[in-house]
Amino acid sequence: MSTLRIFVDLATPPDILEMLRAGTRGHELVFPHKPITSVLAKGEPDPQFTTVDIAFGQPDTAAIVQASRLKWIHVSSSGITRYDTPQFRAAMAQRKIVVSNSAAVFQDACAFHLLSFMLAQSRNLPLALNSRASNGTPAWQNLRESCVPLRGQTALILGYGAIGQRLVEFLRPFDMNILAYRRKPRGNEGIPVITEPDLASALAHQADHIINILPDSSETRHFFNAARFAQIKAGAVFYNIGRGSTVDQTALRDALHSQRLRAAWLDVTDPEPLPDDHPLRSEPTCFITPHIAGGHTHEARTLVQHFLQNFARFTHSQPLLDQVM
Repeated sequence: MSTLRIFVDLATPPDILEMLRAGTRGHELVFPHKPITSVLAKGEPDPQFTTVDIAFGQPDTAAIVQASRLKWIHVSSSGITRYDTPQFRAAMAQRKIVVSNSAAVFQDACAFHLLSFMLAQSRNLPLALNSRASNGTPAWQNLRESCVPLRGQTALILGYGAIGQRLVEFLRPFDMNILAYRRKPRGNEGIPVITEPDLASALAHQADHIINILPDSSETRHFFNAARFAQIKAGAVFYNIGRGSTVDQTALRDALHSQRLRAAWLDVTDPEPLPDDHPLRSEPTCFITPHIAGGHTHEARTLVQHFLQNFARFTHSQPLLDQVM
């Protein structure tokens, strides 16, 4: 195979850079003048991009259109929001450019984050950690009785992909009833699947835990709005590690304030970070982490290892991992 030029827009520490060089030996790495410092950041246009064959990171969509040599894009995040448009997909199909993402890198950490949220809610940890109740007092007894076991409860997962599938594995020991929502079932989900006609009923009568992993798109923006929250079974708990834009946060605050929702656990908001004076910050049953669900020790190393696995597959004309287009 002829020498490939690989555009890498991630800022990488020296040891990770050496691993990247070793894994692509015989080919040329191209770095932008201004690398991005987060896998969630948008890459900026760079004049060198027109000369590359492969892009690894978050390449600018306009630059992709101008890159006539481009054969493969490996996105450095699980989400592909900025690329997931009909126009972009059509362009990639027409030019036969393969697109893969890094879902496998982040699925474990994201699923663990969700499980942590659910266990903290089950054991009422926020209240317990702030309590000084004495053994045997009414406050102590109320705290004990406020812990709701997961066993026998129903979880509804919206946005059922790699993260949702991993979460199902983690939840198996708890003997929960688990449903997935998909607009178009694939038949290989391994758990019961509902579609749009059944969603309102599932929210109203079944779901104790509503797990939102929906990506941002024109179809999912404010998917959870006032009407949707009004359908939810009283006392349900809402979790969001998808995208903040999928939730009408005013409607979420109202659902918490009226106690229709027992609690909300959010890793994503709109905007990020949520301002200190935002109404959700003052809701005592709303718990927010700053978009860290996918984070883990040696994240950059895992990310590059995943790319190198796919690079080996690409150079040997094998199917790519996490191919999305």
